[in-house]
Amino acid sequence: MNIKGYFKKIQNKSNNKKSKSELDDKRDAPKEGLKASILANEMEAHIETTLNFGDKNKDPHEYLKRYIQEPEYRDWFKRNFPNRTIYEAVGLTAMDYLEVKRSMDNESEQGSEVHTKQKNLKKESSFKPIVKEDPKINFNDFIDERMLVSHNAFGDKEMKIKIVEVSDEIAPLVTKFGDRVKVNKVLVTIKHLKTQKVEEAEFDIESIERELMEKRHYTSTNRWVPTKEIKNGYVTNTRHTILITDAASLDYIIF
Repeated sequence: MNIKGYFKKIQNKSNNKKSKSELDDKRDAPKEGLKASILANEMEAHIETTLNFGDKNKDPHEYLKRYIQEPEYRDWFKRNFPNRTIYEAVGLTAMDYLEVKRSMDNESEQGSEVHTKQKNLKKESSFKPIVKEDPKINFNDFIDERMLVSHNAFGDKEMKIKIVEVSDEIAPLVTKFGDRVKVNKVLVTIKHLKTQKVEEAEFDIESIERELMEKRHYTSTNRWVPTKEIKNGYVTNTRHTILITDAASLDYIIF
């Protein structure tokens, strides 16, 4: 076997591989250079966009706060930068955005709590009693005048009835009907709403009841009035008709 020829063949094969490798490196070199150029251009574009978006001397977190707080600013950003997020535009990350939002939510909650406390303190401190001495009328004895006034069918007259005299007779069946008093005399006050004229007269209900029984042999007046329906000497409007029925039958009173 020719040894020189064998070594020469191996050397030629090695040279061929080396030349092929150098050719491949030359072919790949433009591709790597192109990638590096594209990446550099992207970085420059990113840096340029970030700096041109706002004032580079301003804290970028302020832009995030404004984006979160102001709807108009948020809409403006979305219209002008539809493919970007606010934190990317100012050179921050999504984690930065979440931290800013979380801190602002905590501040708003604390602020609302403080405002509520201040409002409650203001309400408590704003109430100051005007009357220093004891009131002349007990609150439990205060009566709404509307429950003492009745109206006629046409609504042009008002009436109030005050008890003048009661009987000494003890009410029967207290356990069933409760405490009651038997009325003898009343003072009736009628006000004409159209003319503002006031008429007042005293009626002896006991005598009227007796007279009606003698003349017509009946009576419809119930002079027994529950004590709970007497307020400051006046009878509540639910008992007015019962007390003046006999007087109205004899035309002593027209209402």
